[in-house]
This record gives sequence, C-alpha cells and structure tokens, in this order.
Amino acid sequence: MRFVDEARIVVRSGKGGDGSASFLREKFREYGGPDGGDGGRGGDVVLVADPQIGTLLDLRFVRNYRAGDGDKGLGTHKNGKNGLDLRLKVPLGTVIVDDDTGEPIADLDAEGSEVIVAKGGKSGRGNMHFVTSTNQAPKNAEKGGAPVERKLRLTLKLIADVGLVGFPNAGKSTLISRLSAAKPKIADYPFTTLTPNLGIVRTAEEKSFVLADIPGLIEGAAEGQGLGIQFLRHVERVFALCVMVDVNDEPDRHPVTDYATLLNELEKYEPTMLQKPRVLVLTKNDLPDTSAALDDVRALAESEDIPFFVVSAVRGDGLDELAYALQTIVDAGRKQGRPEPAVNYTAGPVITEDDLVDDGEGPETFWVGEPDDS
Repeated sequence: MRFVDEARIVVRSGKGGDGSASFLREKFREYGGPDGGDGGRGGDVVLVADPQIGTLLDLRFVRNYRAGDGDKGLGTHKNGKNGLDLRLKVPLGTVIVDDDTGEPIADLDAEGSEVIVAKGGKSGRGNMHFVTSTNQAPKNAEKGGAPVERKLRLTLKLIADVGLVGFPNAGKSTLISRLSAAKPKIADYPFTTLTPNLGIVRTAEEKSFVLADIPGLIEGAAEGQGLGIQFLRHVERVFALCVMVDVNDEPDRHPVTDYATLLNELEKYEPTMLQKPRVLVLTKNDLPDTSAALDDVRALAESEDIPFFVVSAVRGDGLDELAYALQTIVDAGRKQGRPEPAVNYTAGPVITEDDLVDDGEGPETFWVGEPDDS
C-alpha cells in the first residue's frame, strides 16, 4: 500500500429540512388548526480515528464528501427524517486544519477520538410552533438551516514512542528489522528508506514500545536538500530520539560532526525537538574503522550527559542493552503523558450553520399565501 501522509478534502454538512406550513383538514373538524411538522436535522460530517488505517491514500482519490440533507416536515404533525451523518475514518494521529484559514481544528491522537468538522443545518420549525394568543392560524414556517462547506487539510503524524534519526545508510532500517518484526527495504545505497517504517519492540512479556524509522537526513534538509524534513513530523510525538551515527567512506564526514549536523537540522525543523530525551548510538561495530572513532563519540556522549551505545545490527552486538534503555525512557515518558505537538491542535472550533447565516434578525421564514399582519 502506498504511504500517503497528506490530503486535502472538501466536506459539506447536510441542509436542515424546512418546516411545514400545513393546516388540519378533516370532516367534522372545521377548526382543525395548524399541524405543520418540523423538518429533519441536516447530517454532520465527523472524522474518526481508526488504528486499522495506516495512510490517507483513500482521501487522495475522493476529494469531496457530503452528509445527508434533512427531509421537509409534513402535515398532521409529522417531522421530516434527519439527514444521515457522514463518518470518515482516518488514521490514528491525523491532524486536521482548516485549509482556508490555517486554523487548527483537532488532533486525533487517541483510538476512537472524533471531531465534528461541519455541523448539519438546524431543522426548520413547522407552523404549529408559531401559534400565539393573537394568531391562532399562523401561515409561516421556518426554513431549514444552511449546510456548512469546509476545505480541510489532513496531515498524518504517526504515533511512535522512539524515533530513529540519522544520515542515509546509518543503519536505521537494519536496526529496526533486528529489534522488531518490521521488514523495511535494506540496501547499500543512500535513501533506501522513502517512507517511515514502524516496528514494535518487545522487551518483556507485557512491555513493548513502537520504534519509528524515518528517511535519512542530510545537511541542508531544512532547505529542501535530499528528501527534506517533511518526514520529521512523524517523530514529533515520540518520547525519545535515538540518534544514530556511523563511520563512512566520505572524507569530510565524522560521527561527531554528523551528530552536530543532525541536531542542527532537528532544531531548524522545531526547536522543541532538542528537549526530548535522546540516546547516541554508534552503529556498524562489526566494521574495523568504527573502533577508530569510538573514543571521540564516547567523549561526545559524556560531555552531553546522554546514554551511549555501540551496536552492530548485523552481529547483534549491544541490541538488547539499547532496547532495554529505550524501554526505560519510554516508561518514564508514559507516566508524564504523550508529548504535545508543536502546535496545539486540540481546541479548534467546530463550524456550525449559525456561524455562517445568523444575522441577528431571528429565524428565516417562508409563508403560505400573504404574510399575516398579526
């Protein structure tokens, strides 16, 4: 399945049904009076987080969504049928933003969480509601509420506990394949990983955490070099960062300077990323050149007072120690709660038809025949 983490859609709620301006007409009941029923309520458009969905791919192909309209009211006090709500399932971790204003609406970061993005129009009241002491036979009824149309931008931010950050070919994909059951593509050329990969790392019978492998970063990613930093949104929510460096054949690179470059790109993306707990991992311990850089990288970790590990995903060196250390950080983070995204998406408004059509002059009505002066 193709991984898609952004989509733009247009949603429209249902129109409220008009009320009925009807009068009871039965034999032997000369003064039956008004009996117009209410219209049905327009359907809402609701977005629901579903953990069984992993991509926004479906929303790329179908862009327009519409809830059902409410039916008109009928005579003999019969109300119209409510319009059907439209419930759209989206992946867990979907952020919803109003595409016209840029205003955040919701962050669906919990299973079953949902938000009404367009409220259906109100039902119009029938003429039986307008009876007064001076007007026993009102001929007016209320129009149904207008529908709401809204353009939305959906962005998926995966829910993971630990994020792997490193240059291309630093060994991230190999590591996640050894620690979990994930099967990412692994090759000896840069940018093998083109989409984020998630894997569940189990450290005990009832203990585990979710590890995220994102495409490699390079210097200048914030300016669009390489794959850019568009995938860094998928590690915004993690409890910890696992920064991976390696010894490579490029003469102008060194694990210590690579580490500084990675932190610089993270800070350019979002400064709060550097506030997350992180561990430093020197990979490819099975290669002879790694030992030459070991002392420098260890001194760097000690100077920053962060945990340091030397691993070989090929031979399995240091993998258990790294997994247990990350589990400890995740457990501590879970007690404090999931980190908030860079922008608070939890308190956005729900747009209703009142926000669009309320002119302060009371309900809109229609008439049967000429308006009654009373």
